[in-house]
Amino acid sequence: MASVERFKYSNRVVIKSILGRPDGGRGLAGERVVVGGWVKLFKEKPKKDASQAPPPASAPAVVSVAHDLTCSEVLMSRMPLLRNLARIFGKGVSSMPPPPPPPKQLEIADKTPVEPVPTVAFLLVNDGSCVANLQVVVDSNMVLLVQVMAIGVSILVEGVLEQQSEPGKHIVELKAEKILHVGVVDSKNYPLAKAKISLESIRPSPHLRVASITRMRSDVSHATHRFFQNMGFIYVHMPIITTTGFKDHSRMFQVTTLFKRTDDKGELSTVSDRENISLEVVKGAIREKSKRVDELKRSDSNKEVLLAALGDLQKANELALQLEEQWRSAYAAKMDFTKDFFSCEAYLSVSTRLHLESYACGLSSVYTVGPVFQANDSPSKKQLAEMWMVEVELAFAELEDIMNCAEEFLKFLCQSILDDCLDDLKFLSKKVDKSCITRLQSLVTSAFARISYTEALEHLEKATDKTFKTKVEWGINLSDEHERFLVDEIYKQPIIVYDYPKELKPFYVHVKDDGKTVSAFDIIAPKGGVLVRGSRKEERLDIISSRIQELGIPKEQYDWYLDLRRHGTVKHSGFSLAIEGLIMFAVGLEDIKDAIPFPRTCGYINA
Repeated sequence: MASVERFKYSNRVVIKSILGRPDGGRGLAGERVVVGGWVKLFKEKPKKDASQAPPPASAPAVVSVAHDLTCSEVLMSRMPLLRNLARIFGKGVSSMPPPPPPPKQLEIADKTPVEPVPTVAFLLVNDGSCVANLQVVVDSNMVLLVQVMAIGVSILVEGVLEQQSEPGKHIVELKAEKILHVGVVDSKNYPLAKAKISLESIRPSPHLRVASITRMRSDVSHATHRFFQNMGFIYVHMPIITTTGFKDHSRMFQVTTLFKRTDDKGELSTVSDRENISLEVVKGAIREKSKRVDELKRSDSNKEVLLAALGDLQKANELALQLEEQWRSAYAAKMDFTKDFFSCEAYLSVSTRLHLESYACGLSSVYTVGPVFQANDSPSKKQLAEMWMVEVELAFAELEDIMNCAEEFLKFLCQSILDDCLDDLKFLSKKVDKSCITRLQSLVTSAFARISYTEALEHLEKATDKTFKTKVEWGINLSDEHERFLVDEIYKQPIIVYDYPKELKPFYVHVKDDGKTVSAFDIIAPKGGVLVRGSRKEERLDIISSRIQELGIPKEQYDWYLDLRRHGTVKHSGFSLAIEGLIMFAVGLEDIKDAIPFPRTCGYINA
């Protein structure tokens, strides 16, 4: 008989170590274990050997109850029908009394003894380690079953694993012998009380949203380290606060403590509350409008009402942006940043790629995983204010080298999800997108088509039977509909688009000999859109200096960066991949807010 694997840091056994075995846990039958988890589903049945003699018809309804239990608790513990009615009408259990003694006879007024009907609860319990639930059998003589029969209740039980005698969904079940802990739930207010819930309905409770997608994120992070460590890359940590800004400061979060500083009169030293109140009012309205949109999505309201609410929210966001720009122009000049925490202007990092170059120019091949921030007010379902990014930089690498690395890395991640999260994918294929598994398999086995930006435009221009919202002409950014047409209609597989117009990419991207295009690329996948963005960096000091001047970027901010070109410069290239974007593609999610536990977007932050 196999030995059960206990969790190292407690006495309990992880459910995955039982049900995740090739035999489904059959080889562990007879093992005594302690299991903890949360109740996902439940049902109650009379014990097979229970005597169900009904009370005499003439017996009056006078019941003697033990002094430490309420009358309603005893009645519900003895009569399953009352428990069902209590759940239907929202009667929750707010606290757990001490475990009751073995069932006693109920005494009716005429002293005729009536035996209670013994019952058994079948609880499907999950501890988050896997998709599968372990069936736990609890006898009514151990605990008031009404306390454990509610979705979300946590239990810690000790018992013996038994093989199911009857063929069914569960190969083994746990016959409980001791109840070590019960964490009760207020069923009336518990957001997950229903057996079936939508992603939209649970979004306002991010602290309760876990399981399959979170396990998948964990696997992607682990696979990232496996891939690069096996390839000889060095993992480095990057700062999230930087003085290096971009031309468009409105897309960056500024970090400052000046607003908390007060003068001798106790007033704000820079901007008064009165001067800032209109912007705060608008931001408050944005929060309310965002809640309204979420409510309409959850209630399946008609599309016209939802579209009107979305339009209203977008107008509020645009107004807030205008007020912020006015505020910046009116008051930024009054701020004395020498008195700020960092003694200068500082921002949350939009990307760590520039800092990563400094490591690549000393360590050759490096990567990092961490959060990046972008103050983008777009209502797009593909954008977040805070995202987790994998960023990579290779010294002595040109554009083709980095494209090869990015393609292999993306395929490695997708294969890892298929290998390690197949049960989660099967579950999500039923709940979200039935084609998610085949889509991942297709990406792993496909040879990515590689086309230039100019070739992509030629395909779009030839599509005379297709009308695009954005006019197709050289120099435009490829829109979502352009990308979808290329991967879904033309190539029917992932593609790599490279050699973009110089104006579409940042100043640090390598300028090609034609002077019009740069060595940049995007990996675009069906349903997922752009999953990877990368480029070769400009190593020539004169070229990158002229690009900085062209764009009007303060050169002094990048003096440290230009040193990389002054001292032992090398050709180097890199790319970035957003974990949320990959999860969205893998699962088939419609909204990127469902790909991260605590989403932050314009006008929306919860917890």
